[in-house]
Amino acid sequence: MSDQKPEAQPPEELPLDEDFMDPLADPDAELQRLTEERDEMRDRFMRALADAENARKRADKERRDAEQYGGTRLARDLLPVYDHLHRAIDAVPEDQRSTNAALLEGVELTLRELGNVFGKHGITVLRPEIGTKFDPELHEAMFEAAIPDTSAGDIIQLMEPGFMLHDRLLRPAKVGVSSTPAK
Repeated sequence: MSDQKPEAQPPEELPLDEDFMDPLADPDAELQRLTEERDEMRDRFMRALADAENARKRADKERRDAEQYGGTRLARDLLPVYDHLHRAIDAVPEDQRSTNAALLEGVELTLRELGNVFGKHGITVLRPEIGTKFDPELHEAMFEAAIPDTSAGDIIQLMEPGFMLHDRLLRPAKVGVSSTPAK
């Protein structure tokens, strides 16, 4: 046995990882790569921030819409009740109003309370005046008639009031409209 030591071999060179560059090799290239990576990350961060802000705004709008318009179906279902209460009042002849005063008063109070509830929830009644112009966004023409001393498109009769929920139409007002007057 000899006291000879094995000859020291140089360490094996390991391949460099693609993401790892020798900083001493080319500092300008490394700086350029890091700058591009930073810019890409900043862009991704700004886009993510914008997406989060847009999602927050969309959720806020949906919440407000749900608050304002969530009861639309219930409101539409209550409109016939309003109409029937008006018809009940109109059905009592003038000569019988004094005899049915208590009943009429109860119906009127109920109608007034329903109107207060509508107002509290942003429901407004559309009662176009006779002579105003027909607006297809707010009115539904039930008939046309040639009436003297009117212009074509004037409302000549209100058959049933319309209703708005805030800025949305719940039901158009049903009206009669003047056609071109007969000569």
